[in-house]
Amino acid sequence: MDTETQLVEENPRKGGLRTMPFIIVNESFERVASYGLQANLIIYLMTFYNMTAATGTSILGIWTALSNGLAIVGAIISDSYCGRFKAVAIGSISTLIGMIILWLTAMIPQLKSLPCPQFQHVCNGTTAFQLAVLFSSFGFMSVGAGFIRPCSIIFGVDQLEKKGKPENKRLVDSYFNWYYASIGVSTILAVTTVVYIQERYGWKVGLGIPVILMFLSVSMFLIGSPWYIKVKAKESLLIGLLQAVVAAFRKRNTRLPLTDCDDYYRWPLESEVLTPSNDLRCLNRACMIEDPQRDLNPDGSASNPWNLSSLEQVESLKAIVRVLPMWSTGFMIYVTMNQFSFSVLQAKTMDRHIIPQFELPAASFSVFMIFALTIWITFYDRVLVPLLSKYTGRPRGLSPVTRMGIGLLVSCMSMALSAITESIRKQKAIEEGHEDDPHALVNMSAMWLVPQYLLLGVAEAAHAVGQIEFFYSLFPKSMSSIASAMYTIGTAVSSLVGSILVSGVDWLTSTGGKTSWLSSNINKGHLDYYFWLLAFLSLLNFFYFVMVCRLYETGNDGSSRLSHVAEDKECDYRLLSES
Repeated sequence: MDTETQLVEENPRKGGLRTMPFIIVNESFERVASYGLQANLIIYLMTFYNMTAATGTSILGIWTALSNGLAIVGAIISDSYCGRFKAVAIGSISTLIGMIILWLTAMIPQLKSLPCPQFQHVCNGTTAFQLAVLFSSFGFMSVGAGFIRPCSIIFGVDQLEKKGKPENKRLVDSYFNWYYASIGVSTILAVTTVVYIQERYGWKVGLGIPVILMFLSVSMFLIGSPWYIKVKAKESLLIGLLQAVVAAFRKRNTRLPLTDCDDYYRWPLESEVLTPSNDLRCLNRACMIEDPQRDLNPDGSASNPWNLSSLEQVESLKAIVRVLPMWSTGFMIYVTMNQFSFSVLQAKTMDRHIIPQFELPAASFSVFMIFALTIWITFYDRVLVPLLSKYTGRPRGLSPVTRMGIGLLVSCMSMALSAITESIRKQKAIEEGHEDDPHALVNMSAMWLVPQYLLLGVAEAAHAVGQIEFFYSLFPKSMSSIASAMYTIGTAVSSLVGSILVSGVDWLTSTGGKTSWLSSNINKGHLDYYFWLLAFLSLLNFFYFVMVCRLYETGNDGSSRLSHVAEDKECDYRLLSES
């Protein structure tokens, strides 16, 4: 009997629907607080830390990469050591500490530099201590996100999944619907209401609101502690994959045959995998038994899992290696979506009035991307799938790979449209005599920016769901959570690549005393050139995607052919990354 079942039977009054308000409120408030900070933070960094637009964007990109990357670490620690309850609790408290530190930078003048206008555009330097305080707040929030986001949703499942009660399957499905609905509402509130408060009432109030929300989030989660089912930690699948890599490396010089060998380690003994696959045969060394007396315990288990992995672990590792080329094609689309900081600067110089009495905050335009993403997923699932399935013969309409390609092309179109819009905006700014004043309003509606956000939303919806389904169709059921992990790692890598790209473009285009393309004065810079560069790189990435598709089609091993990928298993939407 597994640990989860023991816990449920020993504590029949724990878990269930009574715990859902605590978990969902915890996640919702954390989302509102976190996204409310991130959306508008580029303005705070440029105003009170005198950072250039390029530097601020690079720092925010590194912060996003760290938060997503630590999600994998948090998942491993929660699965293998502390359990999900402690992981969410530690993450929530860490996030609260980070937000308090960031709020203190707004409250205490000594923790930030004075804005440039007070020195007649001669900026005073930011001290190392001030930057250390700022970065420590980012660090605490990254650690918090790394623990909360991979564990919160599954912790909710722990409260509802009770063996012997099949009716709980409906409760779990309902929970997922409410959970993701709360995330959507929280994100919209964050990029609208919280951002509006920051612009209307200033940063002292604007950064204080997330602190209050996060305090409520921590409090609600801890109050529900007596009623939670707390599943104990067990071995992590990610640790098992790492053990297979180490075991194969340690046995790289082994002289055992790589084929036609029956001495493979299987655990548990009733394994369904009979023989290892023929591709990536070098990894088969990891599950080869060299000396049964040394390698195995009396019960048949491996004496040292870092020297001997099971055949299942090796095949799982091979499944990941097979999808790496296709996984890498998704980096560029998330690089393009990490350029919101520059779009915020664009919107700040444009007329943002929706009606004469209301002006939409510059950082709130990303809400149009969220609307487009949500509407597209619903429209495709409910309208297009029934129509397309009649013509394609596929239960999911278009294949996962086709949808991924559509997403890549639409993201390329979005960057091209962004470049055209920026060139028009800059030309108007110059004609109106605002070249030397980056804060002047241009006689141009900010609604011109909406189409590029809509296209990015459709691009992410098409690509993200297609990519998850692609992984889901290749991986065995036991590896379904790895699909979400790879998506998260991909966004982390993309954020890091985007940060490096911004820094590189800023450095290269400012050599010789020239004005950088990514100048803080976007009326003097060439932000349109940068968007054209992203469009060109996105187009190159699409051609790379086509090459990878052909590589899968022409593979010698049937396991890596695209026809196997196109089985059209329905995507388990709970695998979609919460970030």
